[in-house]
Amino acid sequence: MQEWLAILPVSSAFILPIMQLNKRPVTSATAKSFSNKPLSSSVLPMTKDGSTAPPNGASQVVERKRLLSWRVAPNLFVSFKYAWAGLSYAFKTQRNFRIHLAIGALAIGLGVFLHLPAVQMAVIGLTIGAVLAMELLNTAIESVVDLTVKQTYHELAKIAKDCAAGAVLVSSLAATLVAGSLLLPPLLAKVSAISF
Repeated sequence: MQEWLAILPVSSAFILPIMQLNKRPVTSATAKSFSNKPLSSSVLPMTKDGSTAPPNGASQVVERKRLLSWRVAPNLFVSFKYAWAGLSYAFKTQRNFRIHLAIGALAIGLGVFLHLPAVQMAVIGLTIGAVLAMELLNTAIESVVDLTVKQTYHELAKIAKDCAAGAVLVSSLAATLVAGSLLLPPLLAKVSAISF
């Protein structure tokens, strides 16, 4: 299969849609330059892994960058290191993540103060974890969208970011309802016992 792909010519039917996707201007001269090339100059050399070789002898540089960008964690410790890097990035750069973390710590502290049963504390902990996980996913989606569209406006990028933020809002509202239903009754009982 790879040998068959290596002898395919690069045709204008293949190049023109790619150039249009990349928002490069496609002129009649550009289309003509691709369609009039002889077969020998339009064949892309293939590497052992099936990808095309980079031009101008830059294979070592491209290969090195590719190895580093697609590198899989060699052990469990490195995996946790990458996960911690993501958490610390979100904590340092995302105001809402810090707000959710502070409110979650307050809810856990209030649950301990009120001597809630273990099941109720577990439910509060799970809802806090869900909100923080949604905030991390929101950050990841925003970063990927920003990487894709750069500094330009695109309606689909707006939709992706708005939906991710909406998911955080829904999980936050659900967590507020859960925490309110579990924390408010014992809190009101404790306040009324202290005041009378």
